[in-house]
Amino acid sequence: MIRFPGTELDAATADFIKANAIRAVCLFRGNMTDAAQLTKLTADLRAVMGPQSLIAIDQEGGAVVRATWVPAPPSAMALGAADDVDLARRTGAAVARAVKALGFNWNFAPVLDLNNNPYNPVIAERSFGADPQRAAELALAWMDGSHTEGVACCVKHFPGHGDTNVDSHRDLPTVDKPVTELARLELAPFRTAASGDRAAPALMTAHIVYPALDADNPATMSRAILHDLLREQWGYRGIIITDGMDMHAIAHRYGVGHAAVRALTAGADMVMALGTPQTQEETLASITAAIASGELPVDAVQQRLDQLAALARDYPCAQPPYLDDAADRAVMAEGWQRALTAHGNPQRPAPGARLRLVVRQDVVSDGVSEAGVPAARVADSLRRLYDVELLTYADADSFDWSALPQDGRFTVLASTSRLRYGAHARSTWRPDLHLALWNPYQALDIAAPALLTYGFAAPALDAVNAWLAGELPATGTAPVPGFAA
Repeated sequence: MIRFPGTELDAATADFIKANAIRAVCLFRGNMTDAAQLTKLTADLRAVMGPQSLIAIDQEGGAVVRATWVPAPPSAMALGAADDVDLARRTGAAVARAVKALGFNWNFAPVLDLNNNPYNPVIAERSFGADPQRAAELALAWMDGSHTEGVACCVKHFPGHGDTNVDSHRDLPTVDKPVTELARLELAPFRTAASGDRAAPALMTAHIVYPALDADNPATMSRAILHDLLREQWGYRGIIITDGMDMHAIAHRYGVGHAAVRALTAGADMVMALGTPQTQEETLASITAAIASGELPVDAVQQRLDQLAALARDYPCAQPPYLDDAADRAVMAEGWQRALTAHGNPQRPAPGARLRLVVRQDVVSDGVSEAGVPAARVADSLRRLYDVELLTYADADSFDWSALPQDGRFTVLASTSRLRYGAHARSTWRPDLHLALWNPYQALDIAAPALLTYGFAAPALDAVNAWLAGELPATGTAPVPGFAA
């Protein structure tokens, strides 16, 4: 599977795809402008790749969405806070209807990682929670909804990325737990998703070392994990695809071509070669050489190709008209509303009150999530109810909370990034109300009553306003430890 830059299928990329018989691509935010452009791009890709096309997207919900103009799904943890299997199923179906109309047939979701590390820099609200059984129930309901609408899911990141404090896009994490503990927590949701009639059709590997399972190799390149555990012990028969092999955890340590062959010999069915044309050429050359040498037996390669063809056949690319926009927006709004979670007995400012809003300057994309909500947009949303003075900061570690004017304004902190706060903010910031609009764990950093949304999409801001206006209660419950109503 490859990626490519731009919003059109240029001649060089089309020639590369045809010359190498590539039939799988993953598209990102930089490939998209609007529905008309994107449906043409996916149609052009299908014309080049043929009827076995696999066109993938990361449309998880919350901050990890690529098509940002379609109905905005709640994050997984928002659905965990709402704790309703039927709502999760309806959400997965609504996501699938939107992306299918855009020409996608494979969604790299839902996330099965248990966020049992509050300082996880890359998962957080992308997880349904910390309880393995409930997280699996909600995730599989979400997946069932997607499959009903004809879009294949790929659960991730096996064997679990939740208990890490390192982002594998930047370095190689280690989860050093005994097998019994891994089986009880991290592995449990994946084992549920790997077996039975509801088994996930595809599963994505994590670039993480689990010494109790394989002390020498990250899961992506571990035969002990992918073949012995997943295939042999658990009997998983779906497709195993790697996470992006351009990520620092892999590319900077092993080299993309060498790592691709190691992943395939370990048991992966497809490598995600998301880098540059040069690294994609390197990957192709290494795989070709491994087939020629017998390191990758031809019959095993053909078996994998057949599996991928079957996935495309079971979930064909199509572009049906999207007729459910309004109904799907209602589903998404319901999710955001029912997710609202009170922490520490937050109080509403009086109608028309004078507010001071303190918020980080605009948050750029970190390459995994989309860019955070601009500060001005949060202020404009609150101005529907209050007289708002906006005050932005660039660096939380140096912002002087004590310098705020003592003029009687009700002070609201809106947290709009995934980064946890440091010691300075934790010890000195004292807002009257904290709106945790992304990472709920930030509410634990600031000694103030908080309202958690688990995401910053427009319907999340609307839900906040409904709560502030007294029209909506905060009925959600944080699905991870540490939070009190």
